[in-house]
Amino acid sequence: MNGREKDLETLFRLYRRGDAILVKRSTRNYGFKDVPSVLSVYAINYLYLALGFPLLPGWTAFGGDPCNDNWQGVQCVNSNISAIILNGANLGGELGDKLGNFTSLITMDLSDNQIGGRIPESLPITIRKFFLSANKFTGSIPGSLSGLTLLSDMSLNNNLLSGELPDAFQTLTGLINLDLSDNNFSGQLAPSMKSLSSLTTLHIQNNQLSGTLDVLQDLPLQDLNVENNMFSGQIPATLLNIPNFKKGGNPFNASIAPSPLPPTPTTFPFSHAPAPANSFKGPTQNGGLSSENNKISIIKAVEYVCPGVILLAIVTLMAILNVSKWQQKKLKDEGIHRGQDVRKDERPEEPHISIDLIKPHKGDEVLGESTQRQEYNFNIQRTIAHPMPQLIEKDTVYPVVTGKKILRDPAEILNPPTSVAPFSVASLQQHTNSFSEENLIQDGSLGPVYLAEFPQGKLLEVVKLDNKNSDLPGEEFLKLVRIISEIQHPNIVELVGYCMEFGQRLLIYKYFSSKTLFDVIHSDDVAVKEKLSWNARIQIALEAAKALEYLHEGCRPPIVHQRFESSNILIDDDLSVQVSECGLTSPLPSSFVIRLSGTRPFFSYDAPEVSDSGSYSEKSDVYSFGIVMLELLTGRKPFDSSLPWAEQHLVRWASSQLHDIDALIKMMDPSVDGQFHVKSLSRFADIISRCIQQGSEFRPPMSEVVQDLARVI
Repeated sequence: MNGREKDLETLFRLYRRGDAILVKRSTRNYGFKDVPSVLSVYAINYLYLALGFPLLPGWTAFGGDPCNDNWQGVQCVNSNISAIILNGANLGGELGDKLGNFTSLITMDLSDNQIGGRIPESLPITIRKFFLSANKFTGSIPGSLSGLTLLSDMSLNNNLLSGELPDAFQTLTGLINLDLSDNNFSGQLAPSMKSLSSLTTLHIQNNQLSGTLDVLQDLPLQDLNVENNMFSGQIPATLLNIPNFKKGGNPFNASIAPSPLPPTPTTFPFSHAPAPANSFKGPTQNGGLSSENNKISIIKAVEYVCPGVILLAIVTLMAILNVSKWQQKKLKDEGIHRGQDVRKDERPEEPHISIDLIKPHKGDEVLGESTQRQEYNFNIQRTIAHPMPQLIEKDTVYPVVTGKKILRDPAEILNPPTSVAPFSVASLQQHTNSFSEENLIQDGSLGPVYLAEFPQGKLLEVVKLDNKNSDLPGEEFLKLVRIISEIQHPNIVELVGYCMEFGQRLLIYKYFSSKTLFDVIHSDDVAVKEKLSWNARIQIALEAAKALEYLHEGCRPPIVHQRFESSNILIDDDLSVQVSECGLTSPLPSSFVIRLSGTRPFFSYDAPEVSDSGSYSEKSDVYSFGIVMLELLTGRKPFDSSLPWAEQHLVRWASSQLHDIDALIKMMDPSVDGQFHVKSLSRFADIISRCIQQGSEFRPPMSEVVQDLARVI
């Protein structure tokens, strides 16, 4: 830290302590005009650091004068920074946690960049226009949003944001335009949104929001877009009067709420019905019958018509049933039916997959109206030459399939996967608590991951493909499901089902654990880290290596993971390991490419050739595996900006010390506490060194890594 940065740190510390006199005196001594400008310079310096030192004329990480030195995109009023406008400036990195130190910032426009990370809790309370659209922000909207009482316009669209909308809108009465579209938000609209008394434009399309729109019915909206969500119920009548209202792609109840029926009058047998006092019994003016005779005619007509209507309904129902039976027979004749896979196997060495459907007994539990439980028994036995995974034990899941007819994609009807079960949206909503924040496990590369709690303690994971992948054609989605379902290994999370109703694309996995290796290694809980003994770390590395070995050498064609990192290695209380997100990047016959969301930290797990050209291979997975081993060895993150500059990049810092035993011992995670053999440590480091070679041709295959790790144990 140079002298100028120390000056800023000192001033900021004095300011936070409340030493006003010292702050003013120090401000003059250090060359700043006033306290607000000190804080603004401090904030913009840290923003520049967090963004990763982008090439912005005038900008510097330490001190400087943003207002008088013509910093790109910075606008000032007197000596106070009032606006930062850097849309489309090819920025990366993150926002950092010092935005709240801006004392007079009115406009921030960082849209159309590549900025990632979370939106910080600390935000400028003076902000009025806040634009972060078309970036790579993850996580949820911070609850500190409620402190932005001057906010008038906010755009967070086209990011990777997820979770429920915070109930933090009650103070934003001046908010006019709000755009949250094209993210992965879920759950219901926040109740406090009814307080947005100035809101005229609201765009929330292309998310996973559910519930009703009732909270919006009294707002002065002129432009409302809720397309492609999971909203249901009836649309409030006031919203139908909005000039620009787009609502397609939601399972709304399109019917109009019925008016209450009038009270049913007391009836009597017709022959004894008392005549009204003022009834007219003579001929009508046109020579017709009296009103009483007219009633008789109508009732007789109804008596004749009703049986005919009922008979017509019965005939129609029988015709539908006959057509349905004909279709089933046709499918059976074509060899496509549940319980048998009659497709010709183009690769004789591939394992055979069978699934038996056990019909529900009469005593089976009924879950909801027109809903029955069907029991799927998976009896999957495979024979793979190298390596030989252990047999998958028999497992039972309970997808809830509604009794009502559901329109499905044609591909689902023509060629459904036989090794996994189809689930309904209604079932998954029921057992994930409507995809609530409480059931959210993590934000995965494909989208948010939810815990589904089924009867009898059955736990499943539901992955909702985000909007970048939800337009995957039905046939291609089923092919992807089929590819993933064929990945069977004790150290890989098992796919057990899928869902593709209402345009949704969901993958259902057998639940293993919500903890990741990243969580455990970098936990602040001493008790958690103490479980990671040296031998346990080697065993974890070995099990994860076996998963990669299977993908690379046990699958045909080989499967490249592309996102192998400690956050994709699940670990349970017994320190057993399963790798997630396997097979997601498998090539599909069409031109559609699965797009993985989320941003990886700068200088993280990617091999040099991936950073240079975006080229993934088995050897790039090996490099990523070496980074995970370095995490196990040192307890450090792949990139940590809180460390001194020379130690921030784990590979750069560690690679030159892997063959120095004294340096290795110093590099060890302190929580291991000396409980290791030096020879074991040296062999472990040697494997790391070979995995993280700059040239991919010098990295070993995973089968060799597995053998070497087994010798270390």
